[in-house]
Amino acid sequence: MSERIAIFDTTLRDGEQSAGVCFSTEDKVSIARQLAGMGVDVIEAGFPAASAAESEAVAAVCAAVEGARVCALARAVSSDVGAARRALAGARDPRIHVFINASDVQLAHQLRASRDQVLAIVDACVREAREGADDVEFSPMDATRADVDFLEQVVRVALAAGATTINLPDTVGCATPEQVSKLFRDVRQRVPEVRDAVLSFHGQDDLGLATANALAAVAAGARQVEVAVNGIGERAGNTSFEEVVMALRVHGGAWGVATGVDPAGIYAVSRLVEERSGLPVPPNKAIVGRNAFRHASGIHQDGVIKWRENYELLDPATIGHPTGTEIVLGKLSGRAGFAARAGALGFELADEVLDRAFRRFQEVADSAREVRDERVREICQEALTAAA
Repeated sequence: MSERIAIFDTTLRDGEQSAGVCFSTEDKVSIARQLAGMGVDVIEAGFPAASAAESEAVAAVCAAVEGARVCALARAVSSDVGAARRALAGARDPRIHVFINASDVQLAHQLRASRDQVLAIVDACVREAREGADDVEFSPMDATRADVDFLEQVVRVALAAGATTINLPDTVGCATPEQVSKLFRDVRQRVPEVRDAVLSFHGQDDLGLATANALAAVAAGARQVEVAVNGIGERAGNTSFEEVVMALRVHGGAWGVATGVDPAGIYAVSRLVEERSGLPVPPNKAIVGRNAFRHASGIHQDGVIKWRENYELLDPATIGHPTGTEIVLGKLSGRAGFAARAGALGFELADEVLDRAFRRFQEVADSAREVRDERVREICQEALTAAA
């Protein structure tokens, strides 16, 4: 039996912190419904204390979503916790997510509070959150830069106050997988009572290591990963939802873990978030980028035509991809790729005709980024006509 890795999606909260993104209530409800339908465990719907409109949007998600917990974020401030409680009043399975700075650099230069003050604040606010929800997550922000002795203290206080999930975030995306793994091992060793809670990882992608760090956390005992669709979020973005789900689908068996997410909805939710956020998915984005299953090299085209798994780790149908594997014709394409595309367009070319057509194709491809179907048809027809 595999252990369940909970998928905590923060597209609607941290994802919305992408510069230039502003989800409407309708956007949040549409995205949340799609995520819940895929089996996402927790949907972080927003930060109710930010504004009345944000609070209303979180409440709307609560009313619309079934099958997933709805979470609201709150600073370790009583008014924030109160706002989260009110916004989640209609949730079937509410979670309040309380956070506070934990690294010395942020205590000194942002929160401007002592360690003892932080411990007192955590105790009071987690207790208050627990009065409003049976499920409370606590995040010591900037955990990967925090002093491990203080991190041990703050986690102990949060657990004693009623936290059910402890999230260790790499807030500025500075950690390596080795550092993340050590952090989770250290916390589990130093705070044995954390075994009664769920350990979670939240990563930012400033060094491009968010997915690798998330997998390292899972291997070291994390049983929740916090992600965003298309990896959107503050600065360089959050850990990518689709990358984590599919990486765990491929490698989870080695660790005895699995998610409950149905990957068939990945492509559709990616496009929905792309549309509603206004942030285009890069063509080379893993899993959901336009080029993820497109092949331009002659060697790769030949291999894929013979056996898809030669060059594709994932079956595009698994993520609900509408077209699947695609051969893209260009100057690096070989004879096999050209012949396959011509055949798909209805042209069965004999050897001499194929030779003539392929030579003409190469002439055209040398000055074109991509030779599209209309031009391939013309080339094939010209070769057939010349041979008649």
